[in-house]
Amino acid sequence: MNIIIHPTYFPNIAHFAAMINAKEIVFEMDDSFLKQTYRNRAYIYGANGKLALNIPVIHSQKNRQKYRDVKIFNEENWQDIHWKSLLSAYRTSPFFEYYEDELLPLFTQKADYILDFNLKCFEVVCDCLQLDLNISKTETYQKIIEDKTDFRYLVNAKKEMLQQFDNYTQVFSDKHGFTPNLSILDLLFNEGPNTLNYLESQTLALK
Repeated sequence: MNIIIHPTYFPNIAHFAAMINAKEIVFEMDDSFLKQTYRNRAYIYGANGKLALNIPVIHSQKNRQKYRDVKIFNEENWQDIHWKSLLSAYRTSPFFEYYEDELLPLFTQKADYILDFNLKCFEVVCDCLQLDLNISKTETYQKIIEDKTDFRYLVNAKKEMLQQFDNYTQVFSDKHGFTPNLSILDLLFNEGPNTLNYLESQTLALK
């Protein structure tokens, strides 16, 4: 299966399951930036339940911006906040220390554009998983895709899919139960090398 999908901030389980089971992956690079999506948001599992990590961006007041042109608002100390949130949520997880050194530079080195930063996050996660995917990028925007499975709808954070995901042990599941479809980081820190096996076993319902 060949797919087209959005690069997002530490993609969720659905995104990664779609990519891991694809033969070829095309990243959508030429769409407009919309609010309330996973383009600049990821969800993790904190002590009080599901927690959103939002990257602040600079919105244009005139025209709709292309995703690739949107800059990060670095006046806010968001990287430090996100890293501390990850530490609080996952420092007791089985594999946090195993991947900590690879992930830390993403939260200490300044990033200018949200799309570039998301691609870098994706590369680092793939390195952690020793995963080599067949990736290409769009050069123009096409609303209708005929030769690939269109998973671009997964970027919409408001439209939680009616997908069924297998349970795995989470740090705070004894308090709040299993929370599905969080950021890939939740799966990585809790399952470590078994992450790939988990993703390969998940089946996504098409839109």
